[in-house]
Amino acid sequence: MMDALIFTAQDFNVLKPAIILCLFGCAILLTDVFIVRRTGQRWLNGVTALIGEGLLAVVLVQHLAQVRAGGAFSGLGGSVVVDGFGVFFNIVFAMSASLAVLMTARYMEAEGEHRGEYYALMLFAQAGMSLMATGNDLVVLFVALETMALSFYVLVGFLRNSKRSNEAAIKYLILGAFSSGLLAYGLSILYGISGSTNLAAVGDAVAASGADNWAVVLALITTSVGLFFKISAVPFHMWAPDVYEGAPTPTTAYVSVASKAASFALMIRLFTEAYGSASASWVPLLGMIALITMTVGNLAAITQSNLKRLLAYSSVAHAGYILLGLVAFNEAGLRGISIYVLAYVFMNFGAFALVTALRRDGKAAEEVDDLNGLAGRSPGHAILVAIFMLSLAGIPPMAGFYGKYYIFLAILAEGYYLLAVFAALYVAVSAYYYFRIIRACWIGEAADTPASLDLNLGSRVVLVGSGVLTVLIGVLPQRFLDLAGESVLAALR
Repeated sequence: MMDALIFTAQDFNVLKPAIILCLFGCAILLTDVFIVRRTGQRWLNGVTALIGEGLLAVVLVQHLAQVRAGGAFSGLGGSVVVDGFGVFFNIVFAMSASLAVLMTARYMEAEGEHRGEYYALMLFAQAGMSLMATGNDLVVLFVALETMALSFYVLVGFLRNSKRSNEAAIKYLILGAFSSGLLAYGLSILYGISGSTNLAAVGDAVAASGADNWAVVLALITTSVGLFFKISAVPFHMWAPDVYEGAPTPTTAYVSVASKAASFALMIRLFTEAYGSASASWVPLLGMIALITMTVGNLAAITQSNLKRLLAYSSVAHAGYILLGLVAFNEAGLRGISIYVLAYVFMNFGAFALVTALRRDGKAAEEVDDLNGLAGRSPGHAILVAIFMLSLAGIPPMAGFYGKYYIFLAILAEGYYLLAVFAALYVAVSAYYYFRIIRACWIGEAADTPASLDLNLGSRVVLVGSGVLTVLIGVLPQRFLDLAGESVLAALR
């Protein structure tokens, strides 16, 4: 019994990413109180966070080498598993957090809320996401999900003097608590069916019970609803537009990319390992939700004039496309999800980095019309906007094309022709509102006092780096596809 309580070197190795993130989060809180606030050098908080991300990158490279050399390895009695899937998504989280940190300093300084707690919460959320991708136990996965969610509730409402931010945080908290309750209920049913919290044991018990067992069906419905909220799938998407609009823009970018990627990682773990034998029951459910999500997301985005709300509904539509990869439930579909998520990091962060920098009379500017005449004032940034919008629309040779390409191939291979037709039609619909943004930059008539771009070094790095990688993944995709392929093989083990 005592042996089970010993924390081994293997356990430490498995948990190193989460440990590093928590340690640096705590370090930021301490240095902010004792050093930063006394010297006024608030940029030190961001530098500390980036040092933590750099150390995390070293650990992830080590984990990737270990996985390639000897396969997956586990710790904490098999509760956490490090494999290609987990390493891939941890890389996505690290890139997302780094980009969000780079975007933060100038924006939060302008809003008068530049404090160390913001960076610490970003790292704590990332620690939760790390375990969501590597967790192999129902309890670990739920605790990790709540660690991420609680951090985001605070980050969304971080602008204390903004009514929009406060309202968004309250809505997010209430709806998030409701979805977490449903998810916890579903996970408790899975524990009741199997008598274990290990995903492999749960999968065996579900297979033995049969897909038509009422307890399995109830668990499937409740866990699905909980996860649909986290990925902003219709009809559980109502929080997304208000949260995206009200939250600080760096938080909006972080939530739209990292939170969605982590929730999909958890969903893939749960559906492939615990519910794999019941795929006949959940594939039609996911197919229907994916179709409705694409429909509502794209049609609602057409009517938006606020950039953040437009990108929120765009994010809803993207969730529908990504769900199609899970509907296909084959290697091409999961490969499509992986490359889609990777491309989504750069094209979405690039778009939000521009929104972060837009200012009119010293205040944040978030309307599509604020981009009018951008090409005349700053042609380089107008070109970057075009790159991000074309990639989000899935136009080749941009990175976003390959995610949709593999997902379309996957659903066609499984014979879901109607879903493929609707998905293709909605690509055309999305092109309308993305090209509307491009049109504003190049053809739109600027106002008498046009919005300006308030860019510091961090924002420029995010914009240029995201633009280059969005193009690079599209033009030279093979290396990125190989990395995504490793993730797929691990998920289907």
